[in-house]
Amino acid sequence: MKKLYTLLFALLLAVGILTGCGGSPEEPTVETPNEENQASEQEEASFPLTITDALDNEVVIEAKPEKIVSLIPSNTEIAYALGLGEQIVGVSDFDNFPEEVVEKEKIGNMEINIEKIISLSPNLVLAHASSAHNSEAGLQQLKDAGIAVLVVNDAQNLEDVYKGILMVGSATGELDEAETIVADMKEKIEEIQAKVKEIKETDRKTVFVEVSPAPEIYSVGANTFMNEMLQIINAKNVVSEDGWPKMDPEAVIERNPDVIITTHGYYTGDPVSDVVSRDGWQDITAVKNEQVVDVDSDMVTRTGPRIAQGVEEIAKAVYPEIFNQ
Repeated sequence: MKKLYTLLFALLLAVGILTGCGGSPEEPTVETPNEENQASEQEEASFPLTITDALDNEVVIEAKPEKIVSLIPSNTEIAYALGLGEQIVGVSDFDNFPEEVVEKEKIGNMEINIEKIISLSPNLVLAHASSAHNSEAGLQQLKDAGIAVLVVNDAQNLEDVYKGILMVGSATGELDEAETIVADMKEKIEEIQAKVKEIKETDRKTVFVEVSPAPEIYSVGANTFMNEMLQIINAKNVVSEDGWPKMDPEAVIERNPDVIITTHGYYTGDPVSDVVSRDGWQDITAVKNEQVVDVDSDMVTRTGPRIAQGVEEIAKAVYPEIFNQ
């Protein structure tokens, strides 16, 4: 199940940056390069570079990638946010944002099509730690074909999300843009925290997040980035188990959350109707008070630039009286 991310370690990148040289500005015979030329020289001088990826592999990137294949939607969203849409030549079958990504070549889903990827002649493949071990042989084939493969960390918290964006930014020569994106995300998070700061302990709402529907109900527990999202908005998670646990419906009734948030992704039914019609759930506070809210799964589960917006969407669902004014 794509929702149940494995909890792996995250490592930050190590980037080698070289600066271009020029004549002294005091020498009248040397023409001062314009801003465009300076930017071009800096960009070219940044490569080759070596980055330590999420699996502790040293990845050498010889030149600014002109063709990129992304194996997971979160990496694709990062690349597009960095302005690399034209460089993306292949994406997974699950990719759907931004809208123009549907026109890109598809390279598979959980099982990637190695031959297809190689035929696209990418300079860089953006892989992900959540699936890298299952694709180890295929990723090695790509490396053997001379393609740089960068494994981005499987984020357990927002800090890991930021690290992943910076890693992709460094690998593609867009570190400045990546830093701007991260700064904007942090500013958004701070604005949300400021709005919920004054909520009294007695007024904090309890929340149950459902990431997959019955009959196999999975939720969000401790040590996950979605649990951190609840902490940011000053809400209490009724699930204390670690990771992404499977929940007994009776246990949810017993914990009686004030708010139920559904984020079922590719499920095509009506999540809210499904929840409120379950046997015994009619007595849950969230159901009685009509506080069952479905939120955009991609926005709150993909560990990319939209995650800060996802935090705000969860805040609106939990505290509409504060965020929907």
